[in-house]
Amino acid sequence: MISIGKYNTMRVVKLVDFGVYLDGGDKGEILMPKRYVPKGCKPEDEVNVFVYLDSNDRLIATTEKPRGQVGEFACLKCVEVNQVGAFLDWGLMKDILVPFREQKLDMETGRWYVVFIYFDEQSSRIAATAKLDKYLDNYALDVEEGEEVDVLITNKTDLGYKAIVNSKFWGLLYDNEVFRTLQTGDKFKGFVKKIRSDEKLDISVNKTGFAKIESLEDRILTKLKETGGLIRITDKTSPETIYQMFGESKKTFKRAVGVLYKKRLVTLEEEGIRLAPIN
Repeated sequence: MISIGKYNTMRVVKLVDFGVYLDGGDKGEILMPKRYVPKGCKPEDEVNVFVYLDSNDRLIATTEKPRGQVGEFACLKCVEVNQVGAFLDWGLMKDILVPFREQKLDMETGRWYVVFIYFDEQSSRIAATAKLDKYLDNYALDVEEGEEVDVLITNKTDLGYKAIVNSKFWGLLYDNEVFRTLQTGDKFKGFVKKIRSDEKLDISVNKTGFAKIESLEDRILTKLKETGGLIRITDKTSPETIYQMFGESKKTFKRAVGVLYKKRLVTLEEEGIRLAPIN
């Protein structure tokens, strides 16, 4: 069975001057235009293609890779707004529509939006929506505190950055714990810092707790050895500088240095942190 708006492995039925026809099962034969046909393609070959509807609502197969498929979240750029809605560039010849009813705020040309791609059963068309809540369910959490997760930034809020976690849940990264500029659409690995009583997730860009401090201790010692035994970081060093060097907040860094100092592995001097001499 062919899945519209997704990748499918399909058998080549026949070659024609303008492309090849693929076996679409109950959907009949589906054309893959000549410009997408792999070199040397012949009948009975199997090809992995993306199936969608062209401008005339005919099923078409392509080897082009869209920025998202049905059932996925994607960050796409708005390229046109007209009387039916906003059109976003998703990497294919035909842009994807976000109907006005599926926009939280009026979309603007040139801006990027995180949307969910779906198949509209009513119109039998692929579309996208900016109303993400119905596709995320924090009451079905299957993550634990400290667990590594996939993060997709959706927008900036007064508290920090709202994000989709593991393509299933809402999460939040607090402003005072993020030491680099994040943009809508940024993807990276993060960590579950806290599962709140209201089932909302606090997300950190780094590991939390003792394991994080231990890991940072090792990195500080390695950095000291690489720099000849001295890191020029003091209490006056900016949080941004520390983050650029170690990817951690100044508070976390100072805690790790404190542990190393108590273990007598480093000394603290006016010019910075020095590797303690071996007794």
